Amino acid sequence: MTKIFARFAKDESGATAIEYGLIAALIAVAAITAMTSVGTALIGKFTTIATTLDK
Repeated sequence: MTKIFARFAKDESGATAIEYGLIAALIAVAAITAMTSVGTALIGKFTTIATTLDK
């Protein structure tokens, strides 16, 4: 029984999967933040263009 617990304690495959999941989540948050700021900047540019064309 102690061998099973010792083998379970040494197994790091689950930890690796969690690390990859955390990295993927961090990349997703960074991408969403970047796309949001780019989208806001594009809205400003298109508003300026539309205002200029309306004159």
